[in-house]
Amino acid sequence: MGNIIDVKKAVVSFLKENINCYDVTVIKIEKVQESWNSIAEVYEDDSFLKSMNLPPKQVRLFYQVKMDTALDITSFERLSSFEGMDGTD
Repeated sequence: MGNIIDVKKAVVSFLKENINCYDVTVIKIEKVQESWNSIAEVYEDDSFLKSMNLPPKQVRLFYQVKMDTALDITSFERLSSFEGMDGTD
């Protein structure tokens, strides 16, 4: 069973290995029963600009990563937005 620091390291490592990104910042971690849920802010090249062979521009995206208590990833997905970023929950 990992602690919150181990969870953060696992999320950063997983995202850096599995998506083409420049920077990963874990902005939320919570333990829910027997699993860990986290949200990470990631900067990636804009895929539309890349497909048009235009100069790259970094865009900010959010990913949700879920893992079990053994820190094995059980799911991850890119979110369309993250509501907590504007300071109002």
